[in-house]
Amino acid sequence: MTRELRRLSFVILAMFIALFIATSWIQVVDADNLAQNPANTRTRLDSYQIQRGSLLVGGNAIATSVPVADRYQYQRVYTDAAMWAPVTGYYNPALQSSTGIERALNPELSGSSSNSLVAEVERILSGQPQQGLSAQLTMSAAVQKAAWDALNENGYKGAVVALEPSTGRVLAMVSTPGFDTNKLAAHDTSAVDAEHDRLVADPLKPLYNRAIAGNLNPPGSTFKLVVATAALESGKYTMESTLPNPARYTLPGTSRQISNAWSGTCGPGETATIADAIRLSCNIPMAELAVELGDDTVRATAEKYGFNSELDVPLAVTPSTYPDGLNAPQTALTGFGQGDVRTTPLQMAMVAAGIANGGAVMKPRMVDAIIADDFAPYKKYTDEALDQVMSAEQAKTLTAAMVQGVASGAATGARIDGVDVAGKTGTAENGGNPYTLWFTGFAPAENPKVAVAVAVEDGGGKGQSGSGDGIAAPIAKKVIEAVLGR
Repeated sequence: MTRELRRLSFVILAMFIALFIATSWIQVVDADNLAQNPANTRTRLDSYQIQRGSLLVGGNAIATSVPVADRYQYQRVYTDAAMWAPVTGYYNPALQSSTGIERALNPELSGSSSNSLVAEVERILSGQPQQGLSAQLTMSAAVQKAAWDALNENGYKGAVVALEPSTGRVLAMVSTPGFDTNKLAAHDTSAVDAEHDRLVADPLKPLYNRAIAGNLNPPGSTFKLVVATAALESGKYTMESTLPNPARYTLPGTSRQISNAWSGTCGPGETATIADAIRLSCNIPMAELAVELGDDTVRATAEKYGFNSELDVPLAVTPSTYPDGLNAPQTALTGFGQGDVRTTPLQMAMVAAGIANGGAVMKPRMVDAIIADDFAPYKKYTDEALDQVMSAEQAKTLTAAMVQGVASGAATGARIDGVDVAGKTGTAENGGNPYTLWFTGFAPAENPKVAVAVAVEDGGGKGQSGSGDGIAAPIAKKVIEAVLGR
């Protein structure tokens, strides 16, 4: 063979290798991205022939696809649509739009993911119609309904999140006011556009998923749990450590004064313990404690709980924020959840769940498994730890103060006969606007089955006279009772 022929052979071989690598990349590595690309018309048209997988809670479907006589062949239908809206979202092939779980798990539900390839080949060979994979969600229908009823029947604008502390499984995610996802899944594009425009223009913002997004709220006194955690984890404090107990406290370097909610001292003594500050929900000792700890320490603990982090559960979660570079007076305000701290109900449920789980914060998740129509699992989701914020012993001492808060302190609205509930209320100021009312906690305290966070916006209709204990805590009580079967 001449030198020229050898060179030509090497060039041809290199071209074949490059072609092999490129086709392998397209068909294997990048297959899912290409399949989900909105510009991929062929995939979109093919998807109309596939019956979309269901969303399952327990043994029941909350989202299914039924045959219809139009070009899209199947119509998405939702059960208890408004109650499940923040979970399911909606899917509309006519407008190529989707939200919620429908969007997050679209490759699996539509049968276009690489996970469903083998199943579809088997189905085609057997002559059966194509069908997407279904998703088994972590939710409990009873807990979701308890949370929905407690918020919706009172006309509250707010959200509830319930977690299983040891796993991070989301047991309930409710946001009110809700909306009918069936109206946004319809194939009449004019009617859908009109309904969407109406919802966007609604001043109550029903399209917001307030549990994980929307306009975030200051956490108020629920954030005292984060500050107390920072103190315990520093090794310099216990729950019996004391702080000065004045009726008025001047923020460092300013002339601005703050007070406890009742304008008196935190108990009768000249000093107050951290445990008393949690039990009675005192602002001044926690502001003093935050200043002593310093901005960096408080922020580091907040970030261990999940603040300033992007999460997908698999829904995208708006990060709760603890700002950088706060000065001493700003840090004092964070001691009782004011200033520039902003959070979601999911984040505050994670705080309670981390304490309940011996200081171990689990990553929240909403899906247990991806399954075929014969219930054979294609993918199982596993529990994942996010961080360890403190030791189990430290968590136990903080829990004790939270139990006292529900038993005889500032959170008695969550009290359940025969059950030790650990909880913390919050009544967060929003400038001159109505307060945001909070509760976060867990039960049973000795063997936690659920951690819950409740946020009620606009003062629960009571402006600046509503309280976390009067409005948010009783909602949490109903959710806890649903989990415990009471």
